[in-house]
Amino acid sequence: MGKRIISQRRGRGTRRFVALPYSAGNTRHKKINSELQFGTVMALLHSPAHSAPLMKIQYEDGEEVLLCATEGIAVGDIIATGNTAEAKEGNSLALKDIPEGTTIYNIEQSPGDGGRFVKASGTAARLLSKFGNTVLVKLPSKKDKLFNANCRATIGTVAGGGRLEKPMMKAGRNWHAKRARGKLYPVTSAVAMNAMEHPFGCGRGRHMGKPSIAPRDAPPGRKVGQVRARRTGKKR
Repeated sequence: MGKRIISQRRGRGTRRFVALPYSAGNTRHKKINSELQFGTVMALLHSPAHSAPLMKIQYEDGEEVLLCATEGIAVGDIIATGNTAEAKEGNSLALKDIPEGTTIYNIEQSPGDGGRFVKASGTAARLLSKFGNTVLVKLPSKKDKLFNANCRATIGTVAGGGRLEKPMMKAGRNWHAKRARGKLYPVTSAVAMNAMEHPFGCGRGRHMGKPSIAPRDAPPGRKVGQVRARRTGKKR
């Protein structure tokens, strides 16, 4: 009798494929307030759920927020938010108040949602130009996107750049890094498995022994490999 293959267990959502339930919290801008307010960076935090370090900010009115840390920020630094805030690194402003050519991150998709774009470590977007109530921004993917001019963003670059350049050095570190995000590690090739563990497994060498395209009516345990074509032959 066979066993459930990895794709089945991943789809079922067993404990091995669920990310660990610890996180510093959600990163989002301060609640919308046009008045100039200052905040103090209370701590720099590590969160396995984020690729970048987080900064905990406490504002004058007592509100505490978490944001992706700005490159070069330190505990005790003073940052500002509001329409009249200075356009310097770490401050959060509406896109209409940020000069053209400025590098920004943590951009809101709609005013007040807290920030959804450009939050990975070492990334930054660039404000290109303004057209009335819309602003053109070049994202890290080199794609140009239009945003509402009232959407907010943080000036600077997300900290943690070069994270992927550091080698893991040993398998244990890679295992813990994948475990924190609910990823399977190590991953075994299907053709290296036993016949009972995968449809492509076999004890007679590393070969599939059958087409990599499963039949259209194959059950979930057999439907592995390439996606079946909707039609074949020359289109007439």
